[in-house]
Amino acid sequence: MSESVENERLGRVLAALLRYGTWAASTLIAIGMLSGAASRISGTADVGTLGYGLMKTGVAVLIMLPVARVLVLFGIFLCRRDLAYALISACVLAILGFGVWIGMHS
Repeated sequence: MSESVENERLGRVLAALLRYGTWAASTLIAIGMLSGAASRISGTADVGTLGYGLMKTGVAVLIMLPVARVLVLFGIFLCRRDLAYALISACVLAILGFGVWIGMHS
């Protein structure tokens, strides 16, 4: 398989990850919002709590999509034995992880 075909396939995989991940996150957020609205109308707190949890999950999925992209690239670079780009991806993941750690401990 030529390198350009392989790169095109990689682009399609990454595009699908971002597309379907965005749709999943948006769906979770929308369902959460609708559940929250339904709880206000019906006056049941359980549905509102569920809706809030779904919205938080949707936002978390949306935030994690770029991290998932870097993880996929890291795995692909390792499989291709492209160690320079695998190292760069690992450094990006380490920086992201450090940022999360700092955010949780400040």
